[in-house]
Amino acid sequence: MSNLIEIENISKSFGDKVVLKDVTFNVPYGSIVGFIGDNGAGKSTTFKTVLGLISKDGGTVKIFGEENINKYVKIKENIGVVFDAMNLPAHLTIKQLNKVFKKLFDSWDQANFYRLVNAFSLPIDKKVNKFSRGMSMKLSVSVALSHNAKLLLLDEATGGLDPSSREDLLDELKSFVSKSNGGILLSSHIMSDVEKIASHIVFIKDGEILLNEEKDKFYENYAVVDIDVEQLTLLNKEIFVAKRKYDSYFSVLVSDKKKLPNGMAAQTISMEELSVFLSRSEK
Repeated sequence: MSNLIEIENISKSFGDKVVLKDVTFNVPYGSIVGFIGDNGAGKSTTFKTVLGLISKDGGTVKIFGEENINKYVKIKENIGVVFDAMNLPAHLTIKQLNKVFKKLFDSWDQANFYRLVNAFSLPIDKKVNKFSRGMSMKLSVSVALSHNAKLLLLDEATGGLDPSSREDLLDELKSFVSKSNGGILLSSHIMSDVEKIASHIVFIKDGEILLNEEKDKFYENYAVVDIDVEQLTLLNKEIFVAKRKYDSYFSVLVSDKKKLPNGMAAQTISMEELSVFLSRSEK
């Protein structure tokens, strides 16, 4: 088994609104998958569907090779989860939370929990409901990293953090993957974070996956070309990813610049530019 998560053709609608359309991608062992897209694109719905918090209309989700993780308590203990809104008891302090988690998780690592709490400069005697959003995110990540999970699902976990704190948190995530050969599915609007630590990139728009690629291959092979209508017809359909229309030309994202026809000038594209391009693109 080479993947921690295998998502295949999952679909989901709320009433008449289709929010996921045949979503397919994997989270391999030893990887950090950057899951990017605008608000409302389907990222949080994908997270909740993967965790079995909401039902899916079709498709399959396997975690550690199993389809229905709610049947397996031990499997759930191997997953660390951080959502955009904190889901920890607000009336407790960090000291009290530590006692709760010692009873809740067989593999609770108190030493690592307090190491992270100290590294993130969190007050251990202050009630959690007095924490800022950034402090709450740091605490949630500290918990997720302290019960020997093999898989982390992090939905906007770096939101609300100052640049220095984000740097510390990203370093902890990279260390987790390198030491455990675990995996992370990380959604973020901060492209510099994704660029820094992701090994794979998955972009979702309107519930559809537009891009699913290893980051190194993206930088090596992908490019943007500015072409007119006639040149667009000459483009190999196999390398076409998405396009943006301007007054007199198209900007086209291609997956292999080596297969471009002669005379088409390829332009490199950054992660930030990719996010904007795909958000505003058409098929």
